[in-house]
Amino acid sequence: MSQLTPDFNEAVIVRGADAEVVGRAPTSIRLLADSSSTGGALSTQRVTLGTGSDGAKPHRHDNSAEMFYILDGAAQLLSGDQVVTAERGDLVVVPPGAAHAFAAAPGEIADILIVITPGVERFEYFRHLERIAYGKVPPESLLDVQELYDTYFLSSPAWESARS
Repeated sequence: MSQLTPDFNEAVIVRGADAEVVGRAPTSIRLLADSSSTGGALSTQRVTLGTGSDGAKPHRHDNSAEMFYILDGAAQLLSGDQVVTAERGDLVVVPPGAAHAFAAAPGEIADILIVITPGVERFEYFRHLERIAYGKVPPESLLDVQELYDTYFLSSPAWESARS
């Protein structure tokens, strides 16, 4: 087993008021720390979802684990073929290669801290999602950047059933 040794020497401090926010209601994403600022250790963002809103569709990361910590509300999360509902204070960690997705649980809001480790430069990915939301680029454009962001989209009957 190899071990990542992060390459940064000072604490990373991101003030909430200074974090870039992308997206539009009912989904907003606070970009907190990207891989380049943590020496590759992690990348992290805070995702806020309106009542019952979708977050990320099913996908996998081949080289990183993803952690979801529910700050408020409740979220449905896909991990492999299992869909769980996590509530405030709950933690879900999805291993590399596992299918996963997330959304606010029906009738609930969800405020989620997400950490990917080892880190992947993700801020531009979220900016890309915002450009899609505003119609500046087509949704299919994400297929061109799957490898760049280690985000590979897939289908999940378990997720589709849980969200219908």
